[in-house]
Order: sequence, then structure tokens, then C-alpha cells
Amino acid sequence: MPITSRAAIVREAPGEFEIAEVEVGDPRQNEIRVRMVAAGMCHSDYHMMTGDSVAGHLPMVCGHEGTGIVESVGPNTPGWEVGDAVVFTWIPSCGKCRWCTTGMTNLCDRGRYLLAGHRFDDEESYRFALPDGTEVGQMCQVGSFSEYTLVSVDSAIKLPSDADLDKFWLLGCGVGTGWGSAVYAAETQPGDVVIVMGIGGIGINAVQGAHHAGAVAVIAVDPVEFKRESALRLGATHAFATMDEAADFARSITNWQGADRAIVAVGVVEGEHVAQAVSAIRKGGVAVITGIAPDRETSIPISPLELTRYQKRIQGTIYGHANPRADVPRQLQMYQAGQLKLDELITKMYTLDEINQGYLDMVEGRNIRGGIRF
Repeated sequence: MPITSRAAIVREAPGEFEIAEVEVGDPRQNEIRVRMVAAGMCHSDYHMMTGDSVAGHLPMVCGHEGTGIVESVGPNTPGWEVGDAVVFTWIPSCGKCRWCTTGMTNLCDRGRYLLAGHRFDDEESYRFALPDGTEVGQMCQVGSFSEYTLVSVDSAIKLPSDADLDKFWLLGCGVGTGWGSAVYAAETQPGDVVIVMGIGGIGINAVQGAHHAGAVAVIAVDPVEFKRESALRLGATHAFATMDEAADFARSITNWQGADRAIVAVGVVEGEHVAQAVSAIRKGGVAVITGIAPDRETSIPISPLELTRYQKRIQGTIYGHANPRADVPRQLQMYQAGQLKLDELITKMYTLDEINQGYLDMVEGRNIRGGIRF
């Protein structure tokens, strides 16, 4: 039988999150219904609220990071049991498409439905509804801002039974996206000089990734002093308020060549941010664009001649080029070995009713990562 759940929904954009009662359906084959323990408050969800990212269906339950306990399992769904601990992966992986079969599960064809709200296998199928029958979408087919949610097993990764679900929601997006941006997308090498622009939930993990990969200098850039100080505690060697300062410093320690890698992880990317990153890197350097830009942002003010003459590369990345089904267990082991910091990332946990305050704190620079504890 469907169950009733309190959830944070977006009815219109721009707007605010509204707490509403929704009905969560029964799991079908290859689906699980999950009682949420914690959810991450990522900037991508805020983009849905502001309208910088356009929802395919409103109202929508937002949230794409989270951990929980399986409450019920759909029929003919082997490998899953009631009581299993799970973390969500915000891009499902089917294991069968061109991208999955070549190891690029972050580009799975099912990712095209991330903002559609409905299921990838049925455009008329929604798993949430308001009491009056209005269909409610799920962001990234997850919808973790709800006491209960219903997901495909393609969007869930099983965790050890003793996993600390109050913190491992971080592994579902922020850690993998940031860490992968530095390690996989930027291909950071030992001895590199790396600039990370924007020290939020993604950028702070790009700092960790660059440090882990052996960068000799990890230069954090953020106008907020609290975030610069946090970056220095989690692997950055230097921190500046502006890209101009960071780029000048990178040149000063590289015989005026520039940084080897620059990672753009600001909350709302503009073309000028990309141009600053490209300007800061050396010949043959890489500028990785991880942050999300509004749909309306279409221009980057750089000279194509600079790309040609200096062989610079602009590299886009989604999910940090990560392969979550392999990377989440690996990152869990790194955390247990003391090689990856998670506890230090969480500034504050909020209740579901405090979600708008949590996002205000994020926008005003008062937290690195905020989460919801159910």
C-alpha cells in the first residue's frame, strides 16, 4: 500500500521549498522504497528552486543525495532485502548502454531523465503524488528530501550494515564529484600546481582529491574567509579571495608558466569564471568545469587563439568522471584508512522544516556542507 511522507517540494521556480504531505507508491520490480536517514543539501537542488535548472515537471520533490534503510522491496528484485543500508547515486547506471559498458557510468543514457521527474522507463509514471492526486516528480529519480522515497535499484548502492548513515550521504555526490574532478577529469599528477575555484560542497572535495593525487600546491579560491580556512584544513596549501591573486601566485611558483590544472567549482558558473580558469593555466594545461551554469549562460569570453597557440584544454565533467559503484566502496575504504575526510565536511545538520534556512546559510557562506537529518 502507498504510504504518506512529509517532503520538501518545489511548486514553482523561482520560489522556496514547501513542506507537504505526499503519497509514496509501492515498489515495482527492480525498485525499493527507502526510509530516509539523512540527505545532503547540494547546490544543484537550489538551482531547481531558483529556476537556473529547469524542471521537466512541477511540483517536484528535490534532493539527490541521501542514505536510508530499505523499507520494502519490489517483486522479482533479487539482491535486495528489507533492512539493507543504501546510499543513492544521482545518475542511475543501467549497465547496458554504450557508456556503462565502456566504464563511463556517469554518462549512462538514463541520465537524460534527471530533471524530467518521471521514471526513465515510463514517461507517464510518477512515484509521488499529493493527497489530491496531483503527480509529483523526483529530482534525479531520487527525491531524497522526503521521509520516504522510492527509487530504482539502478540508483542505489548497498552499504555495510554498520555504515554511519549520518555522514555517508556525502559519498553519493559531493565527494565523488569533487574528488573525481581533480583526480579523473583534471588528471592531477604528483608535483602539479592546482587551483580550485569555489570552496563549497564540490570544491572542498576537489581540494582533497588534488592533495591525494600528490599536487605540490593546492590553491583554494573563495571570497569567504571561513571557506578558505576550511580548505587549508582539508588539504589546500594556499588560499586566496580572488582568482587574480591565485593565478599570480601560481605563476610565481612555476617560473611564470601558470597552474597545471584549474577546477571551476563555483555554485553558479558564469562564462567569466571559465575564462579566468583558462587564463590561469600553463601551456598544455587543463581547465575543468564542474559547477553548474544557468541555462541562459551561453558565452565564454576567451580567445580561441589562446586555446590553439598554447594547447590549453577546457574539460567539462559530470559527477567528476566518477564510476560510483566502484568509487563509493573505494572512498569508504579511504575514509576508514584516514585518507579521506568526511566528518570535517559537515558544518551543520538541519531538520526537514529548516531546509530553507539551510539553503540560506549555504548561499551566504555559513556552511561547507549542510544536511538534513530525518
